[in-house]
Amino acid sequence: MTFQAERLRKTLLATSLAFVIAGPAPAAFAADKRPAEFKVTDFLLDNGMEVVVIPDHRSPIVTHMVWYKVGSADEPPGKSGIAHFFEHLMFKATANHAAGEFDRAVSDIGGSNNAFTSYDYTAFYETVAPSALELMMSFEADRMRNLILTDDVIKTERDVILEERRSRIDNSPEAVLDEELDATLWQNQPYRIPVIGWMQEMEQLNRTDAIAFYNKYYQPNNAVLIVAGDVKPDTVKALAEKTYGKIARGPDLPPRVRPVEPEQNTRRTVTLSDARVSVPNFSTQWVVPSYHTAKPGEAEALDLLAEILGGGNRSRLYQALVVRQGIASNAGAYFQGTMLDDTNFTVYGTPRGDARLVDVEAAVDAEVARIARDGVTVKELDKAKDRYVRSMVFARDKQDSMANIYGAELATGGNVQDIEQWPERIRKITAGEIKAVAARYLVLAHATTGYLLPQQQAGN
Repeated sequence: MTFQAERLRKTLLATSLAFVIAGPAPAAFAADKRPAEFKVTDFLLDNGMEVVVIPDHRSPIVTHMVWYKVGSADEPPGKSGIAHFFEHLMFKATANHAAGEFDRAVSDIGGSNNAFTSYDYTAFYETVAPSALELMMSFEADRMRNLILTDDVIKTERDVILEERRSRIDNSPEAVLDEELDATLWQNQPYRIPVIGWMQEMEQLNRTDAIAFYNKYYQPNNAVLIVAGDVKPDTVKALAEKTYGKIARGPDLPPRVRPVEPEQNTRRTVTLSDARVSVPNFSTQWVVPSYHTAKPGEAEALDLLAEILGGGNRSRLYQALVVRQGIASNAGAYFQGTMLDDTNFTVYGTPRGDARLVDVEAAVDAEVARIARDGVTVKELDKAKDRYVRSMVFARDKQDSMANIYGAELATGGNVQDIEQWPERIRKITAGEIKAVAARYLVLAHATTGYLLPQQQAGN
């Protein structure tokens, strides 16, 4: 059971979830030319639960995921960490199964299972043989509404998440800086609060909080079921109706309207010096629109901008700082596109050898300014799109990747059609649109920069 704090988001979602399905796909994978047996299907159960089936018959396995449209950004004020806490509680006893029985059932058949919490959603998943799909559905449907939460269960699991915070956040300079950066970048949006929660608020989470959260959000009409793998849509529909379909529809939730970020018009920095840091690094972030909040074409342009600027060893940052100048051991950029509200665009760098951090930062800033001033070439843009084609192929080779793509999109306001039409929208982006978003959003005077330094550099 894990939470997706900023450091984990950089790994799992750095190149937005849209990235891994991008580009004009080969005919075998293109949405409009895909053979019928590979066509993605979606439908609603009578109780409002959305179901998406992603067939992949190349191997006899299936990934089963339930996504709840609730994350840390939906938590009540003063209750930070309740979303992640409840993810843990979902593995406890229900009225029909003892604690640990679900995990043992998955292990006994050679499967795997886990869960994660992010800002906008919480997801639970199992990878098993297709013959075990009905069993997984029955377990997940059971814990959707039948958890038994006692004070002893709450106390024990609360101690677990407190220790998790100590080990993963408080014991890591990188994670501490990430938290402080989020709290500085976001002035009003709840993304400023860590997914795992603030320690003093986590310590106060109780049974009343947990039951209220459970009854409000863990309902079939607030959930999305994703089934990817060696399955047929008709089979999935019959099993879903047999298991999840028996659960009564919950109360309709109001729209997920959150505090809006004010205009950002200052330059802010956050510095952490720590004796455990041996090599300094920096990152600079800007608030930008996500796929859910952007004007038409802007999010796609930001995705391609991140790829051209710092999306790998062929990017401008890598070639300029690592290859030609030799002053950085790594440098890159990413756009966190799949979010319910506005999101962040980040550039980063680490010096190499005797190079100074200030020189690496200046070189990164210069590359950002160059794109905002001069734009990108058509050749660069075409190559970036070509790289997206390969990412599309690679993503479809992993059914769990596809399940995550569809789940995250549907949990943050999108739909299946948005995913299927995304390559066409990407193909339409021009070099002028990339220059425009760089000039509009990547303004250094409005950025937030974090510095992670060795102890002896304090005050430098």
